[in-house]
Amino acid sequence: MKKIISVLLTALLAASVFAVSYKNNTFQKLADEYTKKAEIALDAGQYDDAVEYSKKAEENAALSEAYIRMMMARGEAENNIKLAKNQIAWAEKIDAPNTFPMAYTSAKDNLEKAETSFDDEDFENANAYAKASLAALDGIREVTPLPEFYIVKPWAETKDCYWNISGRPYVYNNPLLWENLYQANKNNMPKPEDPNLIHPGMKMKIPSLTGEYRKGTYDPKKEYETYGK
Repeated sequence: MKKIISVLLTALLAASVFAVSYKNNTFQKLADEYTKKAEIALDAGQYDDAVEYSKKAEENAALSEAYIRMMMARGEAENNIKLAKNQIAWAEKIDAPNTFPMAYTSAKDNLEKAETSFDDEDFENANAYAKASLAALDGIREVTPLPEFYIVKPWAETKDCYWNISGRPYVYNNPLLWENLYQANKNNMPKPEDPNLIHPGMKMKIPSLTGEYRKGTYDPKKEYETYGK
């Protein structure tokens, strides 16, 4: 009997090492107290009491481990939620809601789910949603939006016409899409029925074709990404 109880106590003491940095929780304190009582009872030959104290120590040690796991999960979820909030704030600062709308929306949705799960003390799911929020923002970077307008230059300088303008990387990167420019701007032309008659100084609108975000007037000093890539 004494050997069996000693083995039980040894296992309990080993398990308590896992909780060494969380000794202040009530369950661990009770487990330690019952372990000591079991040891004293065992030394005094009070085997029934030793068994009873050992069982109580084991129960509280298990509750302590569960509490520690919960607190660790809580801490990790809390940290990742903070990281996600910071990343979203940075994304908003670089205009990601417009330049990377799908990624930004996904990050916001997952953060909201993470916070809801955290409030419900579902820390495992809270952490998973927070990580998903961070992952959604992983590819976001600061970019110069494609231009929404273009000021037509003299033909001798830039060979500006709908065909050529449409083929430029920052417009549509494809001259065959020129009619989109024509339809969006023909009412501002001297002869709307003639797409060849664009004139220098004309502020040409570049309509979005695929939901791409466009802003401002083309500036040759800026570097733009290629449309469609």
